[in-house]
Amino acid sequence: MKLTHFDEQGAARMVDVSAKPETERVAVAGGEVAMAPATLRLILDRGLAKGDVLETARLAGIMAAKQVDRLIPLCHQVNLASVRLEFEPDHAGSRILIRAWAKTTGRTGVEMEAMTAAAVAGLTIYDMCKAVDREMVIGAIRLLEKSGGKSGHFLRAE
Repeated sequence: MKLTHFDEQGAARMVDVSAKPETERVAVAGGEVAMAPATLRLILDRGLAKGDVLETARLAGIMAAKQVDRLIPLCHQVNLASVRLEFEPDHAGSRILIRAWAKTTGRTGVEMEAMTAAAVAGLTIYDMCKAVDREMVIGAIRLLEKSGGKSGHFLRAE
């Protein structure tokens, strides 16, 4: 398998996608923020002075997905049709599970947009709660599923 972001001399390059057909492309990414049980309760009860943590994280994730080409040097600018984030509390694990969906019809995928949305949502949760819990851990940012394009469908076996 060849890395596509390097030319024959090893120089970095943006992949030319002009010959690719436009197809519907969807990516789903996951992440999580582990925290103290009291922090999880504060988030779910909307008890933090900064406001609604999960709604702020949702907006931050959407905004981040729209900026990926400015954050990651070789990513294409993608015309996003949709970005959606969901949060699931895991009381037993004292964490919030993050899922981010990105969708477009275009020549390149939206995996980086979905993963960036999940990562920035996690960072936003941390930022809004750091006054009460500096030991939170953001992690498990990963592609869960993608469809569209030449490589077809991918589904992570978890």
